[in-house]
Amino acid sequence: MSQNISLKDKFYGCIAGVYVGAAMGAPVKGLSHQEIEAKYGVLDRLLSYERNNSGWVREKGTTEDGVERHKLMATAIIEKQDRVNAEDIRAIWVRDIRAEAAGTIAEPFETTLLGVAKSGIPARDLGKYCDYAGLSTASGSCQPIGLINAGDVRNAVADAFEIGQLYQASKSYAVRWAGVSAAAIASATKPGATVDSVIGDIFRYCDYSDLAAKIDGTKYGYLRDNVIQELDSGLKRTVHCQDFRELREAFDKIYYGCGVPYCNSFANEALTKALCILRLVKGNVHDAILAGVNMGRDTDSVASIAGGLAGALSGSATLPEELIQQVDQATALNPYTNQQLTIRQQADGLYQAFHARLQKINTFTETMLATS
Repeated sequence: MSQNISLKDKFYGCIAGVYVGAAMGAPVKGLSHQEIEAKYGVLDRLLSYERNNSGWVREKGTTEDGVERHKLMATAIIEKQDRVNAEDIRAIWVRDIRAEAAGTIAEPFETTLLGVAKSGIPARDLGKYCDYAGLSTASGSCQPIGLINAGDVRNAVADAFEIGQLYQASKSYAVRWAGVSAAAIASATKPGATVDSVIGDIFRYCDYSDLAAKIDGTKYGYLRDNVIQELDSGLKRTVHCQDFRELREAFDKIYYGCGVPYCNSFANEALTKALCILRLVKGNVHDAILAGVNMGRDTDSVASIAGGLAGALSGSATLPEELIQQVDQATALNPYTNQQLTIRQQADGLYQAFHARLQKINTFTETMLATS
């Protein structure tokens, strides 16, 4: 990657990649790649769409539920101007989630979680009341957690574990995959980061056997089980793929679940695909989104994760500005969204929060060094 990409543009590229990826992938969510190709050839544009016969025909560029979770995390960070915990985000849930969003731009189970959140139980217990322990609910939306921890991969993983428990039980594998997602974003923002360095940091910091011991004093060796192993297997399986068509055919052999709720939307599948896409496209944001959209299955999650990773690594230069503008327009027209900041406003707010965090660290360091 170029050494000349500013950190500010990495923040902007990440948010833009997430939003545009989600918006482009949403209309074909749940379709197989064969169905997408038969209908669109290569889908490379934003479309209007309707979900679940709701009667709401969404403006082209409208994002999905994952971006709504992302927005809640970003709002908490921007207001606190620092790293956040589960209680910080729960407070934003209770204040900002719109009741009418249920069944439109939020999943039904999130209404249950919101009701429990209002009861006052500890925020880190909320995920125990979600019936879907393996979903990409947290891992597909925790890019702001990676950004506020830009360059600080270890703390990005720790914060993802904390925040992931809003959506899933503490030792579910979905929480561990949220750690992978946040680690990748934090790593990608480093100066001179490359695809290989991002993957290397994931392998270094997402060995959860030691992390589990630090969390509760008990060594859960099984926590190392298949996170790193599954990523390694996916990367090896796709190492010779030349384009997204070859990539999706390689994945057809291992990800084909069906017949249960959210069968397309598991965290391990979305993250493994997104990281293999990142390597395939060498960090190009637009190409990452197109690959995710045309992959089939959980297209909005894979495209937004891959697009966000590519943007954090290489900035916004490869993403057409007209796509960003259309997503901003759709956000302004969305009657159910949790907040209507533009992509630029969101990115700038997170960037300012990161600098506020750095200032606190610098002030603390100077104070302590003065007394040493």
